[in-house]
Amino acid sequence: QVQLLESGGGLVQAGGSLRLSCAASGRAVSSYAMGWFRQAPGKEREFVAAIRWTGSDTYYTDSVKGRFTISRDNAKNTVYLQMNGLKPEDTAVYYCAAGRPRDYYSDSRLYYYWGQGTQVTVSS
Repeated sequence: QVQLLESGGGLVQAGGSLRLSCAASGRAVSSYAMGWFRQAPGKEREFVAAIRWTGSDTYYTDSVKGRFTISRDNAKNTVYLQMNGLKPEDTAVYYCAAGRPRDYYSDSRLYYYWGQGTQVTVSS
């Protein structure tokens, strides 16, 4: 079993930056792909970014490309999401997830473990 705990969310002005962390416990996640998803009020959960277990490949939804960077430190059992150039439309609860989605990184159904989420609010 894997427990995931997100941190680093908060309130930031448009154009600002935040760094989200997701710490895993209970079992190493080094063999899992890790993903970040987000859910805004009244909307469905959507894919944000993912990284292979090797860290060699990363994937992003179009709306965050060039602004967000996902990374992982398997020695620390932690995955990060650096968010720069934040926009009000990035406001959401951000969740990290671990799984083996193979090539379907944006499919939330292929992730086994989920954190509780951390709120990110971007003011205009």
